[in-house]
Amino acid sequence: MKMDDFIINDVSIRHFSDKIGEVQDLFNQLTYSHLPVENNGIYMGCISENDIRCFEAEKSLEDYQYALEGFFVRNTDFWLDILERFAKNNTNILPVLDEESHYLGYVELNEIITLFNETPFLSEAGNILVIQKGSKDYSFSEIVQIIESNSANILGSFISKIENDVVQITVKLSPSGINEIIQSFRRYGYKIISEHREDNFNKNLRDRSKYLDKYMNI
Repeated sequence: MKMDDFIINDVSIRHFSDKIGEVQDLFNQLTYSHLPVENNGIYMGCISENDIRCFEAEKSLEDYQYALEGFFVRNTDFWLDILERFAKNNTNILPVLDEESHYLGYVELNEIITLFNETPFLSEAGNILVIQKGSKDYSFSEIVQIIESNSANILGSFISKIENDVVQITVKLSPSGINEIIQSFRRYGYKIISEHREDNFNKNLRDRSKYLDKYMNI
């Protein structure tokens, strides 16, 4: 996948000399959170809609250059890095620069999310499993071994939470006998966070709890 295929140029880059009022009007017509700004052909950063609403209409972008946010991506960046950049900068548009830092255009958040939607993690049928273990005790090689030893394949995996030296890992598996995989993870000391109807362990605990309550009430 070439990032060049997703670069858009239907909104031109703004200039230091542009009046604030003009850019405010442009934001009224668009759904973008930011717009790129240049000076003498050099990319200077992005101006946000939230900031520009507070500026004086008759002044220029140059007067408020301190408010520019300097984020951007390269046309050689991987799409997952670009998705991360969207999240870190709370924006739905990212300027794209080449290796010589020339402005090429921009990419939209929705287009990059579409790429993620097309990955097997989201597009393929499977089971979602969320497991938990100490941050120093887990390993992805062990997770893969547990899953593949139960005749399943991993469609995708990521760390979904880290808190107090405890890690939660979200895994998507090919359709398979999820109960055997769950029991294997428990034997290796993993806690199962996600709920599964096929989980016989939880069912047995509930049955034993009901039996104990019945016994105590005799």
